[in-house]
Amino acid sequence: MTLAAALVTLLLSAVLCAVLLNLVRQQAVHDTVESQAREGRRVTTALRAGPLEKVIHQPGDALQQVVDAKGNVIAASPEMWGRPPLRLSPPNEFDSRRDIRTCSIDAPGGDCFLVVEVRVGFGADAHYVFSLTPEPGLFPRPLTASLLILGVPVVTALASWGMWTAASRALRPVDAIRRELDEITATDLERRVPQPPRRDEVGLLAESINATLDRLEQAVARQRGFVSDVSHELRSPLAALRMELELALAAPEEADMAETLRAILDNTDRLSAVVDDLLALGRLEADPNFRREPVDLTGLADQEVLSRPRRTQVTVLSEGSVTVQGGRVELARLLTNLIDNADRHAAHEVTVILRVEPPSTAVVEVVDDGTGIAPEDRERVFERFTRLSQGGHRDAGGTGLGLAISRDIAQAHRGSLVLTDRSDGIPGARFVLRLPQ
Repeated sequence: MTLAAALVTLLLSAVLCAVLLNLVRQQAVHDTVESQAREGRRVTTALRAGPLEKVIHQPGDALQQVVDAKGNVIAASPEMWGRPPLRLSPPNEFDSRRDIRTCSIDAPGGDCFLVVEVRVGFGADAHYVFSLTPEPGLFPRPLTASLLILGVPVVTALASWGMWTAASRALRPVDAIRRELDEITATDLERRVPQPPRRDEVGLLAESINATLDRLEQAVARQRGFVSDVSHELRSPLAALRMELELALAAPEEADMAETLRAILDNTDRLSAVVDDLLALGRLEADPNFRREPVDLTGLADQEVLSRPRRTQVTVLSEGSVTVQGGRVELARLLTNLIDNADRHAAHEVTVILRVEPPSTAVVEVVDDGTGIAPEDRERVFERFTRLSQGGHRDAGGTGLGLAISRDIAQAHRGSLVLTDRSDGIPGARFVLRLPQ
């Protein structure tokens, strides 16, 4: 930024300096011409008053020559006496004065001259008074030119210093943000970058960085909690497997092999369920843009209910086909998780209600007649590996991931999944799934 400002300032100041120097020179030329015109008027006045002396004595260093109509020199200043007559075009008939710049005359003091020609009289009685002086040089006023030329680097330096100072002051918060970010590590995510008081671009950048750090801290905390919960969930069935095997090996003659194998199979099924749920979560987080197609939720619900025997009676109520755009495998898992959860906690029956709400929202309600869930725990059940107390909500073998996976699938379909009270006032839980069609 400083270099760009310096280059622009240098260019503009150089152009301005050239323009001013040209104006100064034009003014000097104009002043010189007017000075020669005054000298010419003096000679003209003397010529009209009577004959001139051959040598014209004027104050200063004016070069003058008076020529008659025949081209004879009748008077001249001392420096011009004896030189050939000036032969220049006369003024036009409507004007008695003509200003000329020429480099083709014989005169002392320079190569090019500014000439003021004045005509006195007409016809054969006409006389021509020439007042001339050497043309001013490129810098007719050296002091003024020196100051203007010196001003170019001075102005450039001042502009560069000002830009450097302004940019440094503006970027100082950015440098503080960078230093703070360099010191933040995965074990120190509670730190935040300093946020300037001004709500400019830098302030908005700091605000966005802090918001990103908030999300990162939350994600890392969820990941750490998830790893801890997974370790805990896998430790229990693994420990049970090890215990069954150690008991069988310690006293093989006393062990009931069939019972031992059933216990091992139960723990293996639990491990398999946890792993399956973990894989489902991993696939959903890794690729939320899964293949979508028209899916009939009514037919899918019937299929999931009839796929295997249930502990309670499960009824599907629908007035017709309820179709949405989504992933068939993902929506099947969502419905399975909701129905299995309701089946585990219901007393006698589970009801699945499907309908369409205007303008185009598919609604699925999974209602059970169990003990229900307290309002303060209704969001906690969607957290991974959440276990509620036995007194208020019995668990009959779930992995603790089903409802979390269900909500993630609903959100991946731009929908929602909530837990509410039953609308008929009977105790129990009612999961409401809403999906755009």
